[in-house]
Amino acid sequence: MASKSKRIAIVIPMFNEEKIAGKAIDRVIEIIRKIKAKVKLIVVNDGSRDDTLQILNNKRRIYPGKLTIVSYPKNKGYGKALQQGISKANKLKFDYVLFMDSDLTNNPKDILLFMEKMNDDPDCIKGSRYINGGGMKGVSLKRRVLSRVGNLIASLCFRLGIKDHTNGFRMLKLSKIKGIKFRENSFAIILEELYHLKKRRAKIVEIPVMLTSRKNTKTHFKYNITTFYNYGKYAIKALFV
Repeated sequence: MASKSKRIAIVIPMFNEEKIAGKAIDRVIEIIRKIKAKVKLIVVNDGSRDDTLQILNNKRRIYPGKLTIVSYPKNKGYGKALQQGISKANKLKFDYVLFMDSDLTNNPKDILLFMEKMNDDPDCIKGSRYINGGGMKGVSLKRRVLSRVGNLIASLCFRLGIKDHTNGFRMLKLSKIKGIKFRENSFAIILEELYHLKKRRAKIVEIPVMLTSRKNTKTHFKYNITTFYNYGKYAIKALFV
């Protein structure tokens, strides 16, 4: 388990997640209470137009000291929400930031695996669907194929010795990304991170995680030309690092 001296911020971006927000927070807080290290949940309300913010405020009253909310009125995208989470974690002087999705497609119990892996003192821990013990359940064939192909291309370009480059369930040492001005407001921030980590010769390790499909909620990730372009440009840039 993580050292008591370490301070970890779990950052979850939310946009129109009123159907799952309350349950997601309950399950994450349940896991946080099992961790001896200092852990706080930071939820970034990315311009939700439903009752997400009201639910978050109610949960903050239920879990005093465990939940911090960052909120703004206009939707800015997944990447911008994570940037806001990083900024808040730095202001609160945390050592690590752990990103996970708001829809429980990432199992909160896997947070404990990240805590255990921290003992190896890596700069980045990637949740991997493609190592022994990891995988996907209930995910469409189209998404599986695109993910596999994308990660194969990323492996050839980044050459980091990892198998899952695009999974958003990951943990970063804040000191390793200090001073980096992230530019991506979309999901491409995941590969932008890896590009900068490669430039800084970061120690990157993987742990097995299981990704499940969303239930009763709508995905905000879209496969289109812009998505492939934004991901591809960092894969190409990584070839020259």
